[in-house]
Parts: sequence; C-alpha cells; structure tokens
Amino acid sequence: MRFLQLAKVIQALPSGMEMDANESALLQAVVLRWYENKPMTVREAIGLADLGSPATLHKRITHLRGKDMLSTLNLEGDRRAKFLIPTERTLDYFSHLGQSMQQAHQSQAA
Repeated sequence: MRFLQLAKVIQALPSGMEMDANESALLQAVVLRWYENKPMTVREAIGLADLGSPATLHKRITHLRGKDMLSTLNLEGDRRAKFLIPTERTLDYFSHLGQSMQQAHQSQAA
C-alpha cells in the first residue's frame, strides 16, 4: 500500500510535466548520465534498445525537447555529437518529485 501512495504522489505532477512511463524512463536515463558528468549523446539515447526502437526513442526525445525537459549541446569544435542536457524545468521536476516523495514518506511515519 505504501508503494501505491508513493505512486500517487508521482502521478500528481505540475501541469505540463505529464509523461508516459517510457518518456520518464528515457528522461531518467539521460539525467542520471548527466549527473554522473557523462552526458548522453542523441546517438547513445536512440541506441537504448530496452526503451524502444531508434525511431521511437527519437520521437520521445523530440517530445521531451518540446516540453522543455531536454535540450541539446554541441561541444566546441565538434558539431557532429549532440549531447542531451536536462533543462532547469527538468531539474525542478526531479526536485519537486523528491520533495513530494519525502513528504509522503514522512506522513507515513507519523
């Protein structure tokens, strides 16, 4: 039951940040790599076969960029590789998610 309560918190996201499970999984993978100081390239992201086909993953990247959840960055001197970078909105999203989960956990302990 505790899992269901935490899942409910996750589903209550701010307006405009709604994502399906697949978009969320892709966003998490990209953000974790960025957090580890190893930003993922678009090519690497569309190669995540466990999250879908390359065409499907490319569409998901496009959707996440359209929602201002991801942006791309080119390294100076190398225009070929585009790195996926979380936006401020994404960082706010994960901050909100963490705070909501913490509040839900604290209310369970009380």
